[in-house]
Amino acid sequence: MPPPDDTAAPLAPPPRGGPWPPAGGLPDPALTRAQLLETVAAIKAAQQPCGTLPWPDGHTDAWDHVECAMALVVGGELGAARKAYDWLAGTQAPDGSWATSWDQLRVLDATVDVNQCAYVAVGVWQWWLETGDRSLVDTMWPVVRRALDLVLRMQAPEGHVHWSRGPEGDVRHDGLLTGSSSMYQSLRCGIALGELVGDAQPDWELAAGQLQHAVAHHPEVFLDKSRFSMDWYYPVLGGCLRGEAGQAQLASRWEEFVVPGYGIRCVADRPWVTGAETAELVLALVALGDDDRARRLLSEVQHLRHDDGSYWTGLVFDEGVRWPGERSSWTSAAMVLAADALAGGTSRALFTGDDLPTGVLLTSCAYEPCTARG
Repeated sequence: MPPPDDTAAPLAPPPRGGPWPPAGGLPDPALTRAQLLETVAAIKAAQQPCGTLPWPDGHTDAWDHVECAMALVVGGELGAARKAYDWLAGTQAPDGSWATSWDQLRVLDATVDVNQCAYVAVGVWQWWLETGDRSLVDTMWPVVRRALDLVLRMQAPEGHVHWSRGPEGDVRHDGLLTGSSSMYQSLRCGIALGELVGDAQPDWELAAGQLQHAVAHHPEVFLDKSRFSMDWYYPVLGGCLRGEAGQAQLASRWEEFVVPGYGIRCVADRPWVTGAETAELVLALVALGDDDRARRLLSEVQHLRHDDGSYWTGLVFDEGVRWPGERSSWTSAAMVLAADALAGGTSRALFTGDDLPTGVLLTSCAYEPCTARG
């Protein structure tokens, strides 16, 4: 990890307030309704005229862009969210891909990360769950179909997905456990969208089953990224592991990654907690029905909250220094989705996946323990 930024702002105490939402949901001491809407407003303020929702350095990738659009939907900023999806529809390549890095309408890095391309299916399904509005679904369905067909073309016989394609078309055949776990959720949302619009995709059902099986049972097909917390919790977050297997997965490295009072480490061997990873672990816990630990984690990580509702990316906790010295829209978006899930909003249904099709599973027990590295 690079050295901390000595100019980062001093720590601030976490906010205090009443429950979010004020009625009709599970109480969450971390955020009030007003605070959540402040965070949504901070995300919207980062949106560019063309619709992109960029990183602090100005570049945009499709996955984080979709996550920010989802947070806008939770906050009722449907016009801004539509603008974000319009940008996706207008910049998708004919083969279903997006370049991995954009400066509004200009490609910065033509590499294709397949997981980044797939996540649009999750965003469009979330739009439907939140709004019940078919107009955006119908507009975006061809975009989703092309993106998930790309996933299938990049899927290996072993079930994992080749994670990237270079600017010259060269495919990197390695698999990433985090990305493949996320793509399982994308395929499930895509299958559900196909059923909704009357355009069933049986090939996606087969691909989803193969992908789930690879994540749950074949760690040897993935690159060893076990020092990253995402490889630990994403098999649960993406829906590949549930029940006792999901609980065992999180228990296996809980004390290694979770720092009481601060959040979770991004990487196991660094004293650095990050907001987005902590919020995603909250979502994974919600998916397992472990609301108590989820609520505590979300409350503890509020030390990253800024006065305007945005969130610092991370904290080097042994020095009390925020690093990097930036507030990222995608960290804010993850916080919104986690708070919404704890409050019983549509994010809960989205990440528990109880009503989503599973795909054609390859084992009688879909949720046997993950034997991933680490």
